[in-house]
Amino acid sequence: MNKHRVVTDLLRARSLRRRLLIGSTVLATIAVLLSQVIGVLVLRSWLLSRVDQQLEDFVPPPPEMAHGGPPAERAPEHLPSDFQLYFYRNGELRNSLGTGSGDGPRLPDSTAGLPSSFGDPATVPATSGSGSWRVLHRDAPGNTTAVVALPLDTLEGAMSKLIWLNAALLLATVIGLFTVGRWVVRLGLLPLTRMENTAAAIADGDLELRLRETDPHTEIGRLGRVLNTMIERLRTALREREASENRLRRFVADAGHELRTPLTSMRGFAELVLKHESLPARQRQEAHRMIERNAERMSRLVEDMLLLAKLDREPTYDRESVELLSVAADVVSDRAPRESARRVLLDSLHADAEELESAPVVGDSHRLSQVVGNLVSNALAHTPSESDVHVRVGCTTARAESGGVDRPGRWGSAPELGPGTRIAVVEVADNGPGLSAEQAGQVFERFYRADPARSREQGGSGLGLAIAAAIAGAHSGRIELDTAPGDGCVFRLVVPTSR
Repeated sequence: MNKHRVVTDLLRARSLRRRLLIGSTVLATIAVLLSQVIGVLVLRSWLLSRVDQQLEDFVPPPPEMAHGGPPAERAPEHLPSDFQLYFYRNGELRNSLGTGSGDGPRLPDSTAGLPSSFGDPATVPATSGSGSWRVLHRDAPGNTTAVVALPLDTLEGAMSKLIWLNAALLLATVIGLFTVGRWVVRLGLLPLTRMENTAAAIADGDLELRLRETDPHTEIGRLGRVLNTMIERLRTALREREASENRLRRFVADAGHELRTPLTSMRGFAELVLKHESLPARQRQEAHRMIERNAERMSRLVEDMLLLAKLDREPTYDRESVELLSVAADVVSDRAPRESARRVLLDSLHADAEELESAPVVGDSHRLSQVVGNLVSNALAHTPSESDVHVRVGCTTARAESGGVDRPGRWGSAPELGPGTRIAVVEVADNGPGLSAEQAGQVFERFYRADPARSREQGGSGLGLAIAAAIAGAHSGRIELDTAPGDGCVFRLVVPTSR
């Protein structure tokens, strides 16, 4: 059992090149050996049939040509070649004729012991030595049985030489196959060797390398294509992991910075109140008001951070029919300034529509309301006090004009939808100063502020658009921004419609 296991382990430990070489050599050797064995057997059968034919064609002379005397007496002048002829009279061996040299066949003293049936050739050993004879017995005149015999020395000599010749050819064939096979296998596995070297370099960290063997018509080429795809996905995954780690570090740093500012203010005002108990009531009240204001700001920041963490864990959303028109109307009603000339107007997405258009989707009404509210609040916080905000709602198909797909001057929080996809849109447009291309490219990042001073003054955390983008992505949609300096901003919630 242990010996079998050792042999199995050795076979498994062989390299693919060695296994191919040994396997091909063994198979070729078996094929050559089988062909030689078949050739020897066919040739021996053919030569033996020729001897049998000679025995059958031989016409024995009359028994009277062998006069008296012991069976060892021969009459060479009456038999051709190496034929020997034996006569059995009344079932007993009487005499023989023949010119063969050496010993004759070993025959019994009576016909009852003959080696084969009447008319069938048989092989018998010689009376001495290792030779053999082919014999055939038949009836002869005068109640006599004649046995014709031919020696097989020539046939066996030819077979012996042929076997030795085949053995030499087999040895030469094995050596040639092994020598040529090594070169052929090495040449055939050369692409695999190059692939191995490239893969080793990639494993050492050079992810820019690619396998060159990508012919789809070969097994190695198809393997190369698959490995290239795997390497590309691995590189993408590593880049995404690195980007995710960078975003996490930046998020932690930004969060610490954002939390430190209100905490520093609260600590300063608290120390002011505690160390200066004689402060006038007005100044004490102002300090308390600033502490409360910074605490409220820090509370909103922590809530936004917790919400983003929850969204990153892929929370479960309600899946119900939601009417975005109703959502937008509620947000406009809640966010519209009460004592200001600024207006928040609710319009149809299509300019030629005579009335507001329904926009049904499937999703979480609370989260979608939060997205629209963030967009409207963002527009109110970053535009002049006399600028109106337009909220447009409707259904359309994804294209460059209506949204859902990318175009120059448009930034999206997620990959574009398929062109022609039926979408529901909530568009929030303002006439503010707009954003530059650099600002627009970072607007969906966490803690990013295009105007940090104004954002802090208004209590913004820089997380509103990031939260909106995460919620839109969870609804298979995205947030879009069309803007240019001096042309205002158009933020657009795009979600596949339910109809």
